[in-house]
Amino acid sequence: MSNQHDTQSDDESRGNIANGNVMPADSGGEAVQAAVADPSVHPYQRLSPDRVLDAMESVGIHCDARILALNSYENRVYQVGVEDDVPVIVKFYRPERWTRAQILEEHAFAEELAGLEIPVVPPRRLNGVDTLYEFDGFSFSVFERLAGRAPDLDNLDNLLVMGRFIARVHAVGQTQSFAHRVSLSVERLAVESRQFLLEKQFIPLSLCPAYESLSRDLIEKIQAIFGRNSDVAQIRIHGDCHPGNVLWRDDAPNFVDFDDTMTGPAIQDIWMMLSGERDQKQGQLLEIVEGYNEFYDFNVKELDLIEALRTLRIMHYSAWLARRWEDPAFPKCFPWFNTERYWAEHILELREQMAALDEPALRLF
Repeated sequence: MSNQHDTQSDDESRGNIANGNVMPADSGGEAVQAAVADPSVHPYQRLSPDRVLDAMESVGIHCDARILALNSYENRVYQVGVEDDVPVIVKFYRPERWTRAQILEEHAFAEELAGLEIPVVPPRRLNGVDTLYEFDGFSFSVFERLAGRAPDLDNLDNLLVMGRFIARVHAVGQTQSFAHRVSLSVERLAVESRQFLLEKQFIPLSLCPAYESLSRDLIEKIQAIFGRNSDVAQIRIHGDCHPGNVLWRDDAPNFVDFDDTMTGPAIQDIWMMLSGERDQKQGQLLEIVEGYNEFYDFNVKELDLIEALRTLRIMHYSAWLARRWEDPAFPKCFPWFNTERYWAEHILELREQMAALDEPALRLF
C-alpha cells in the first residue's frame, strides 16, 4: 500500500507576523502565532485553499491549483501541484506550539542527517538560505513529496535494517545537544497532562476519584523508574518514531516528520517498533538491537524504561486530544473522544500499565 509523505504524524504536533508578506523566520525565541482578529475563530479556519496557494506563490512556487489535504491533525499539511514539475508538500505549523528557534533547530537536525546520507526528508531551502517562511500570519515549510509504503515489521529482516538506521540517527544525535527543543520528561508528558485534564474538568465526575488516584500512583512509579535510570544518556532523537512516520522504499526506511524531535533516551525511538505479545516483542527487539549495535552501542539499561515511556505516551495522548478540542478538525476526526466510555477505557488502559510497570523488562539473551 502506497502512502505519500505528509511530514507530520497522525499523533501529534505550535514569527513576526508579516500580514500578507513572506519572510524567512529568524532564530528568535518568540512562539509562532497567527494574527487572528477574532479570537473565537480558530487560526486554521483561516487557512483556505486560496491562502495555501497564495503562500506557495509568495515563495516562488507556481502552482497548478491542485491541492490535496493530507492526514495531519497537529499541523496542516497539503500536497500542492506545481506547474511543469512534480507536486510538493507544504506544512503549516500549528500556531503557538513551537518557537521559531525550535522549528529551525528541527530543520537543522534533519538537514544534518540528510547530509550524512541518512534517509530523512528535510525541508527545502527555496531561496538557498531559509527553510521556514511566513505568510499572512502562518509559518510554513516546503518538502519534497516522497512516495513509499508502510514498513512491514513482521519481517525480521526489516527490523534488522530499522535498527541500523535508527542507530545512525542516534550516532549523529549524540554528537551535540539541542539548545531550544524540549526534553522528554515525566513532568511534561504526565504531570502537566494530568493537571490539564483535571483542571479543565474533562474527566467525568463519576470517574474522577479513580483517575486522580490511579494517575497519581502511576506518576510516582514512573518517577521512581526514571530516578533509578538517571544516568541514561540524553541525546537528540526523532522523538515520535512509530511506523506511521517511516516510509519504506528501496529496501530502507525513510524517516519523516521530525516535528517532535527532542532530547531523550535512545530507547524512545525503538520501543514503538515493538508490538504483540511479550515473546513477539522480545524477538523483535533482538533483531532491532542486532542491527543497531552495528552503528551505535545499545544500552541494555534503557530496557527498564520501555513501559514507563509507553505510559507517558498514553497519558500525554489523552491530554493532547483535550488541548486540541477547540480545533474544529478534532471533534470531527475523533468523535469517540471525551465520552464517558472513552474515559472509562482510558482508566482501564492505565490500570493495565500499572501492572505492566511491575513486570520484568524485556531482555537481551
